[in-house]
Amino acid sequence: MPQTKNPFVGELYENYLKRILDILLSTALLVIFFPICLLAAIAIKLNSKGPVFADVPQRIGRNRKTFKMYKFRSMIIDAHHLLRIDPRFKSLYEEYKRSNYKLRKDPRITRVGKFIRKHSIDEIPQLINVLKGEMSLVGPRAYYRDELEEQLREYPKARKLVSRVLAVKPGITGLWQVSGRSEINFDKRITLDASYVGNISLWNDLTIIFKTPWVMITGKGAV
Repeated sequence: MPQTKNPFVGELYENYLKRILDILLSTALLVIFFPICLLAAIAIKLNSKGPVFADVPQRIGRNRKTFKMYKFRSMIIDAHHLLRIDPRFKSLYEEYKRSNYKLRKDPRITRVGKFIRKHSIDEIPQLINVLKGEMSLVGPRAYYRDELEEQLREYPKARKLVSRVLAVKPGITGLWQVSGRSEINFDKRITLDASYVGNISLWNDLTIIFKTPWVMITGKGAV
């Protein structure tokens, strides 16, 4: 990723223009994606019992402030907690932690959920988080607290990189998402995110935004 040549321009974009871009694009995207969101909501309700939106713990945002991330529900009800407390999922939870908090074959995912996860349709409601100022269109991954703590126990040298990453808003898409998504382990992912944070610019953000639709369509790297 190229370095920002003019520090003043980079700071101006990061502190002011990036927020304007977030508001304008997220508003436009909500309008464009509304029909897809409506179809997704209907499919979720018809396919399984439970709410349309996922009921999951809060994520860690900028400066370690937690927030509720909006996502379409792609799993059975209370899937996040069941994985951690239900004896039936004990071995699955151990596999979940070993594989960087991603599962190739997750029995909690519904039929509709598998499709919307592959094509990142479940992520579209995060545009609401962008409008609220909790997220940005482009930024690092937003982690669960227990996920981040567990990963740092496994990769203690990444602690400085994590501090750098948590200094900015997390994003719906980002450098690691367009570089392999779930195929990338935590240590590589946090390195990519830290690299992005050190080089925030309009050009880099637009490059990532333009790459994202292809990742959504192909579903490459999704689990």
